[in-house]
Amino acid sequence: MTIGRKSRCIGVVLAFLLVAACAPGRAQAEADDPNWSVTLKTKFLFNSHTSYEFGNPFSPFQSPLSRLEFPLESVWGGLEVRRRLGRLSAGVEYLSSVSDQDAGTFRDSDWDDDEVPTRLSVYSESQCRMRPSYQLAADIDMQVADLLTLPAGFGVRPMLGFRFQRFSFMAHDGTQYEYNTFGTVNVVDPLPGDSISFKQDWYQLVAGLRLGYEWDRPPVLHRIAITSQVDWSYVFGRNLDRHLLRGDRTTREKTAGNAWHATLGVMFGLTESLDLGVEGEYLCIDTRGSHTWREEGQSMTWSHGVRVWSEQSSVSVKVAYRF
Repeated sequence: MTIGRKSRCIGVVLAFLLVAACAPGRAQAEADDPNWSVTLKTKFLFNSHTSYEFGNPFSPFQSPLSRLEFPLESVWGGLEVRRRLGRLSAGVEYLSSVSDQDAGTFRDSDWDDDEVPTRLSVYSESQCRMRPSYQLAADIDMQVADLLTLPAGFGVRPMLGFRFQRFSFMAHDGTQYEYNTFGTVNVVDPLPGDSISFKQDWYQLVAGLRLGYEWDRPPVLHRIAITSQVDWSYVFGRNLDRHLLRGDRTTREKTAGNAWHATLGVMFGLTESLDLGVEGEYLCIDTRGSHTWREEGQSMTWSHGVRVWSEQSSVSVKVAYRF
């Protein structure tokens, strides 16, 4: 889909939101007064990574030529502020990583044997430290369940938003293995100290749908709210890689592509104003673009085999105060 077609689709969604927001219905009647909520959130990422690879721009054009995989086993904390007014709801969320935590094992693989381009020639594993990183999200949605004649308690909310993620890593204290033509280890080299500094930015333009159901006044609790979201986003990615053991060598990637994102959660009303909940989340990003290599005053840019992608699975614990 071209940028022009994406813009037209977003314009249609915005027009629908504007028209529906002006329509009378129970959503407006139930929320004539502003409704604020502040949610504290702790997020645990598991089985997650962010990675990139590029191919050889020269014969025999093996792809990948090199692949780097950064782990995302990490803990984050932050808050969301949200306001509801009539049908509309708008929110902003900010999360930051726990400072200098161990994120898992970094892996670096090379297939640089031009005689046997499918042979893994160099492989290394290193410890990986997550340096200060953060995530920012903002969105607006609108309740349309009554326009669909659904019973009270159901929520159907088309949404538009923006997500930004910045990941920063330092690979350190690793071991590199060189393989011979028979696939056995020929050389083992220690990689003491810091070896690779990596920074990655993701810019995500989001369109999706929220579905939910709220059970008012269940036994014991004040309410139980089930929430879910599915969305797609058009993504721009930017990477900066500094190989610290190779002098002034840097590589950069500029990519674009798609992301799919889903959440499922439940909130338990402990009091009229205080909720406690848990949420599972999955985000998959896949982009293609260009790779720029710079070393000792020389540089080169190519797009053959350039891919940057990320898979992020998480569980969050949330405490919300509504007023």
